[in-house]
Amino acid sequence: MVKKRSTCSADQLRIVRWTVRLGAVTAEALAERESCTLASARARLGAATRAGLLARREVLAGAPALYTVTSNGVRASGVRGFEPSRVSVAGAPHAIACAAVAATLERAYPDQYVMGERELRRQERELGAPLASADLGPGRDGAALLHRPDLVLWPDARRERLPVAVEVELTVKAPQRLLEICRAWARCRCVAGTLYLAGAEVRRPLARAIERAQAAERIVVVALDQLTGPHAPADASAERTVPSSS
Repeated sequence: MVKKRSTCSADQLRIVRWTVRLGAVTAEALAERESCTLASARARLGAATRAGLLARREVLAGAPALYTVTSNGVRASGVRGFEPSRVSVAGAPHAIACAAVAATLERAYPDQYVMGERELRRQERELGAPLASADLGPGRDGAALLHRPDLVLWPDARRERLPVAVEVELTVKAPQRLLEICRAWARCRCVAGTLYLAGAEVRRPLARAIERAQAAERIVVVALDQLTGPHAPADASAERTVPSSS
């Protein structure tokens, strides 16, 4: 039996394609991204959900609802190489934060391209080489272990300049693991630098790891709420936090 391709409006198609690339979005992030009211964003996501293109899930009490793409949504998007996305309870806070950061970066840098980890993984798989991932060294099978950033900020559509890796860090990693990742970003030459957007509990151990890795010239740390707070505008101060790609 041949499945019918779902039809959707131009607005729904734009939202669905964004969700496919990121994996999960929120109404709050959509409102930030497109400078619309939260009520409008919820209505638009609700319409896409009723059309069977997105699935809505309230994963955490008091937190924004997450919208993920369905099988129908993937087909309607026309974007190949993706599967319907799922978000666990444990992964929900990170997914919410990543959607907020992606939306804010898109507003702050309208001439640049914000890529999600799902899209990066797909493109690196197709290319057979890292585009914006850090090499952690050989794994047990001898193949390189890659650490992919949560988001990638590409400075131009043709990708002729190096991108900036963006890490959204909410929880404290084991010190040795964090040190290994910082060292990998310090020596990574497929990115211009790495921007860490970190929660309050993370910033001190992250600073220690960066110091031990001697990576201060390659890694910048910014408080997460400075970028994604309720009144965080896309202004010049945000631009100064991103490592230069020159």
